[in-house]
Amino acid sequence: MMNPDELENRFRFHPATTKQRQRDHEYVRDECLSLATTLNETLPDGREKSLAVTHIETAMFWANAAIARQGQA
Repeated sequence: MMNPDELENRFRFHPATTKQRQRDHEYVRDECLSLATTLNETLPDGREKSLAVTHIETAMFWANAAIARQGQA
C-alpha cells in the first residue's frame, strides 16, 4: 500500500514558489522545445517521429514534476 502522504504529493498542484524553480521549469521547457524542433526539421514524418516528440513531452513532464515536487514529499 502506498503512503498517503506520497499519494497526496503526487496528485496535488505544486506551484513554482521560487524564482529559481520558475527558471528551472522554463529551462526544461526551452531545451525540450529545442530538441523537438530539431527532430521535427530532421526526421521524416511518420509514426517514429511522432513517438519521438511524444517522448520528449513525457520527459519534459517528468523533469518538471521533479522540479515541482522537490522537498515536498
